Amino acid sequence: MSPDVPHRRQLVLVMVGLPARGKTYTARKLARYLNWRGYATRVFNVGNYRRRDVGAQKPANFFDPKNPAGLEARTRVAMEALDDLLAWMAQGGLVGIYDATNSTRARRELVLARLEAAGLRVVFVESVCNDTSVIEANIRGTKLRSPDYKGVDPDEAVADFRRRIAFYEDAYEPLEDPDLSWVKIVDLGRQVVVNRIQGYLPSRLVYFLMNLHTVERRIWLTRHGQSLANVAGCLGGDSGLSPLGERYAARLGEFLAERAGDERVPVWTSTLRRTIQTASALHLPSSPWRALDEIDAGKCDGLTYDEFHRRYPDDFASRKADKLRFRYPRGESYQDVVRRVEPVIVEIERQRRPLMIVAHQAVLRALYGYFLDKAPESVPHLDVPLHTVIELTPHAYGASERRFFLGPSVEHEPSWNEASSS
Repeated sequence: MSPDVPHRRQLVLVMVGLPARGKTYTARKLARYLNWRGYATRVFNVGNYRRRDVGAQKPANFFDPKNPAGLEARTRVAMEALDDLLAWMAQGGLVGIYDATNSTRARRELVLARLEAAGLRVVFVESVCNDTSVIEANIRGTKLRSPDYKGVDPDEAVADFRRRIAFYEDAYEPLEDPDLSWVKIVDLGRQVVVNRIQGYLPSRLVYFLMNLHTVERRIWLTRHGQSLANVAGCLGGDSGLSPLGERYAARLGEFLAERAGDERVPVWTSTLRRTIQTASALHLPSSPWRALDEIDAGKCDGLTYDEFHRRYPDDFASRKADKLRFRYPRGESYQDVVRRVEPVIVEIERQRRPLMIVAHQAVLRALYGYFLDKAPESVPHLDVPLHTVIELTPHAYGASERRFFLGPSVEHEPSWNEASSS
């Protein structure tokens, strides 16, 4: 998927911050967002290099800046990761993310000099956290699951990791250089400070970072109930629900009442009748988004697939060959849909409450592809069936998924059988 503006200069994001401050969480979120938007992005995590080359379970004093052997080993793997990032960028990568503490001014100057010598634009992203409850949750929720502490008693592991943090704190120099381009994220988005941020992509990333948080909540994605256009096998249109679709809407209301309890869940729909009718059965306030409208089929709107094949055989063949980039005559492509729903993604990230989205197959494929970190080429082929609710729960490094088939369909009696989970 190609970016929506001409790319002029490759970009490297250099993470900065003490351990357990959310650097890797932020780096992975950025990579997922950028790859989904079509910018070839890769994270180079120095911790992974250290575990691979030096070993995972190192005691806290390995990270003591006064430990010559530990310092030499950590510097070596840091430069190895940087070498690999530079090699990948030379092969055509658009955005590299260098995920390390980079906690001293000297280390940052070394990294910056090497990146600028390669002609790369650099933005530092510092994660600052003063909330002890967040740090503690990060230590217990993510760090103790890492290979560094596999098989180690949790209390011992916590104590060791705190000692490791203390060594980094002794040497840490906050990012304050007024001549550098940087973003400082305080307490996972409570405050965002920027310095010398210029250009389309860095500015978009700042806006994205401003809306990130780690509050866990559920997101329900579902297509509208079966429409009259579905029954006829037609593309697009603005038809209402079929009798089966109306039954699904009623079941969806019962389902959400059971899953959400007394919580009043915001409901987002497209501006088309079939989603608005489906959401009306939820008896909750709903907000229509034009950005959630189905892919525009252009001149093919209202045609069956057989009619599409007969009238526009060349376009039909092009769609089959490259569904991601194929644009309906006077309509949209899947790439266009991804660009269109980008503001929706940012708004979803901002939400701290559960959310129900009733939309359409192409749009939901785009949203689902973002949360499950799917390759852009796979998005047009993702399975988003009718009369099924996809329940996503975003967490630190991804999202868990459950699917519920609510029925009805021609083949199945109405049920709330969980279709799959992971």
